[in-house]
Amino acid sequence: MGTIALALLGAVLQVGCALESGSSGSPSAVARADRPLSSFFVAPAVPVHRVGRADFHGELHSAEVGDIADWAVDSADHGALPFVIVDKREAQLFVFDAQGGLLGATPVLLGLAHGDDSVPSIGERLLVDIRPEERTTPAGRFLAEPGRNLDGEDIVWVDYDAAVSMHRVRATKPAERRLQRLASATPADNRISYGCINLPASFYDEVLRPVFAGARAIVYVLPETGSAQAWFGSYDVDARAGPFAEAAPAGIDAPARH
Repeated sequence: MGTIALALLGAVLQVGCALESGSSGSPSAVARADRPLSSFFVAPAVPVHRVGRADFHGELHSAEVGDIADWAVDSADHGALPFVIVDKREAQLFVFDAQGGLLGATPVLLGLAHGDDSVPSIGERLLVDIRPEERTTPAGRFLAEPGRNLDGEDIVWVDYDAAVSMHRVRATKPAERRLQRLASATPADNRISYGCINLPASFYDEVLRPVFAGARAIVYVLPETGSAQAWFGSYDVDARAGPFAEAAPAGIDAPARH
């Protein structure tokens, strides 16, 4: 009888172990009770904001230019078009492809007068009627397109109504010293035009003109009397991204001021 009792006890213990471990091999409630609580939960996925940034390829630029370029790429404000940034304070121009890669940068000549607004109806007036204090390069976001002036020269219209364009520098008046102003080391003498943005001819032909070959692009002319963030409604890309951010895989003819 003692032998039979031991055999029965062994069978009961085996059945108990089988029930505890689960017949299918999966842990039972008893076995899971010994696991740490964290093993039962999967942390919710944290949305990752892929930060868009412009690539300046090492080109020096002001902090404000960098902020607007990054914002344009991150927000897609440029609408998948190439874009140009004009820094009036530094008299510099930057050309980017549609992905935000810098294609080139150059000094430029700008309107003689400081200010960010054009005089109403100034595009309808003759050059001789535009007073020195009215010769401003307006700030703003413009949908620019290629065109021609009345002389048949190809230009890029920035603000057609105000007759503001980007074009090759014209050294037709030696007293204005436009070529020398472009070549100077500081932006202090780069204010001479009637409002148009004058570029070195080689830069216009080799960098800007191909971008506008039958297409449009966005031009951001940064203000000089206030902040670009207030003017464009932009945001700080780093502040918006937060701690979980990661880097993203980066025709009209008319007279013109000049």
